[in-house]
Amino acid sequence: MPASRTGRRFALATSLTGLLAAPLAVVTAAAPAHAAPVEIQILGTNDFHGRLLPNGAEAGAAQFAGAVEQLRSENPNTIFTAAGDLIGASTFDSFIQKDKPTLDALNAAGLDVSAAGNHEFDQGYNDLVNRVMAPFDATANPYGGAEWQYIAANVRKKSNGSYALPDITSRTPDVNDESDGGTWTTTVGGVKVGFIGGVTEELSSLVSPAGIADVQVSSIINETNAAADALKADGADLVILLVHEGAPTTSLAAAQSNDNPFGRIVNGVDNDVSAIISGHTHLAYNHNINGRPVVSAGQYGTNLNKLVFTVDPVADTVALDSQSIVAASSLSLTAPSAVAKKAEVQEIVDDAVAKGNVLGAVELGSIAGPFDRAKLANGTTENRGGESTLGNLVAEVQRWATSTPEAGGAQIAFMNPGGLRDDMRGNPGGYPAKVTYKQAANVQSFANTLFNMKMTGAQIKTVLEQQWQTNPGGPTPSRPFLRLGVSKGFFVTYDTTRAEGDRVTGMWLNGKAIESATQYSVTANSFLAAGGDNFRGFTQATGKRDTGKVDLQAMVDYMAAFAKTPLPVNTNQQHVNVTWPAGAPRFYRLGQNVALSLSSLAMTGPSDPKDAALAVKVGNTVLASQPVDNTLGTAVFDDYGKSAVSFKLKGKTRTGKQMLTFTGPTTGTTFSLPIDVRKAKGELKARTKPGRIVKGETRTRVKIKASALGISPVTGKVIVKAGGKKYTVKLKKGKAFVRLAKFAKAGKKRIVVKYAGSRKVRSTKEVITIRVRRN
Repeated sequence: MPASRTGRRFALATSLTGLLAAPLAVVTAAAPAHAAPVEIQILGTNDFHGRLLPNGAEAGAAQFAGAVEQLRSENPNTIFTAAGDLIGASTFDSFIQKDKPTLDALNAAGLDVSAAGNHEFDQGYNDLVNRVMAPFDATANPYGGAEWQYIAANVRKKSNGSYALPDITSRTPDVNDESDGGTWTTTVGGVKVGFIGGVTEELSSLVSPAGIADVQVSSIINETNAAADALKADGADLVILLVHEGAPTTSLAAAQSNDNPFGRIVNGVDNDVSAIISGHTHLAYNHNINGRPVVSAGQYGTNLNKLVFTVDPVADTVALDSQSIVAASSLSLTAPSAVAKKAEVQEIVDDAVAKGNVLGAVELGSIAGPFDRAKLANGTTENRGGESTLGNLVAEVQRWATSTPEAGGAQIAFMNPGGLRDDMRGNPGGYPAKVTYKQAANVQSFANTLFNMKMTGAQIKTVLEQQWQTNPGGPTPSRPFLRLGVSKGFFVTYDTTRAEGDRVTGMWLNGKAIESATQYSVTANSFLAAGGDNFRGFTQATGKRDTGKVDLQAMVDYMAAFAKTPLPVNTNQQHVNVTWPAGAPRFYRLGQNVALSLSSLAMTGPSDPKDAALAVKVGNTVLASQPVDNTLGTAVFDDYGKSAVSFKLKGKTRTGKQMLTFTGPTTGTTFSLPIDVRKAKGELKARTKPGRIVKGETRTRVKIKASALGISPVTGKVIVKAGGKKYTVKLKKGKAFVRLAKFAKAGKKRIVVKYAGSRKVRSTKEVITIRVRRN
């Protein structure tokens, strides 16, 4: 076998299936007569997240392991791989035992190698290396013992630049396995197959930065190309990339677009890589891009990617025979080894469920209704860009848990939406409903501790501005907006039409405006406190300390204190988008129309109540209610619940600095905006009779009408000056009449009519010029 190659060659196999793009190029070089091509089967999974039990299309760990074994029984030259996030954000039965049941199930399923995902780092780099990847020991490491190799070529130690993950191949079943922590090779059927691991370059924003302080994340493309060259030089016949990064949609165009990180990886990885098995975005796709499979199995053990290659080590050719997605739940298990494997893993699952049932059955309290995450139009897809009853509840729980003086006296708490892994709906059967420990744990499965810190109002504003996401250096991540949950009493207005970094227009705590230079006591979980999810503003806080309180325990304690009677669902909005039109005046006059746009008026959980209209007041004056459009869409932002506000200021409205108050009668949403109301602009019309005025003979009559937009009738005094005399008269129903004295001299005369104004209307005047004749 040659020691190095200029690049791989592809041969088109007659059984190629499932391709969505250009076919592979046909290799023209013929293999020697003695060559023995070998069929290699690669199975791939991703984003398993400890889904031990079947759930709809999700196969459950036992059937999933049986499916792998069934496919392996059909081809002994099988390698079972993964693209990360096998553990972390798991369901309760796995989570409560630190994902040990998932490790055991995947060990039994014969997983060979996996890219590290971001969730593998949830508890930090040291936890991954020293627990998950370390050997099981009933005393020293009872929750560890993964028997597959994790690899991540773009994660290196800061200390010396070497690959950060350890080589555990001395513990893997196959003596042919070799790894340096960034790559992994094995030999099947005489064919040497190499794998390169990659984790999303957004890792530092997805896990606690403090937990990965000893490692650095580098370019997936650069590391993959360098590793592929090294693997080929070392004799690898087939090289595959396992990458925990994925396409933003299932479309072929998205997977090859340079407008997203995954598309850039697909386009940037060189031809030494024969396939890309991906994950992270939880989508299932089976693309072929320029002859190379680019695939993902979706999530939660629903599917397996199945790639079959024919490799001729002598002729140095690789042919893709087929690529497909196999639904694990529907695969028939006929091989005895597959049936036995399913039974073996089922014992692991049953044991985990039994332990979980004991630990999770404790009732914490009752809730009056469901606490849901924000959802998109289909009612099931999570929207991390939307405000939610659950996010605000968890934030309030964490504020309450750290409100004592010894814990920091928290005034405000924030919660990241990605830390909410399930809705909290209680036991089925209607409301009120009991909530168990297991249900609460499914909501917060990361076991983060709560950090308290001091932040100025300006620093809090910076954090809120970072809800519009940017990665370090500026690029927008795959989730462009993340709405923070906030504790009770904290209210924010913002304007999405303003420039980046200046969208937050107001912040209040218990009705009092947040002052820029004033310090406040703020609590966030350890993930956020370290700047996770790109909320880097938290790293500027002072006096930061770990309270030692765990987020789940805080919920347990809160329910014990407040949910003995059903805990009410707080449905009022605490973030509202307020946009005044371009060129809006500094003040409004009575009778004038006021227009502005509001959104983020609706929680979007399937059971969340919504306001059909908002009640409106200026001061104590009730104005016309404003309709709300609660139509939901597919955008991952917090724009749902929209109102195009338009009303006239009634004459009964008091002038001066007033509060424009909106109230949602169903949700309880209430917020006020300052508005400056000035007197209405008066209009005065005056005319004289008769038309011919003679000196010393004619007494001129002046008819006066005063009006003002929105004021009826106009009241007050009118002063008329003419011929050196002054006349004062009161308006009656907005009208007045003055008979002037006879003019003693002929010529042009000015009649000045002035309305003196009132509490509601500005003063104004009109000048009439008349001609007085001699005769």
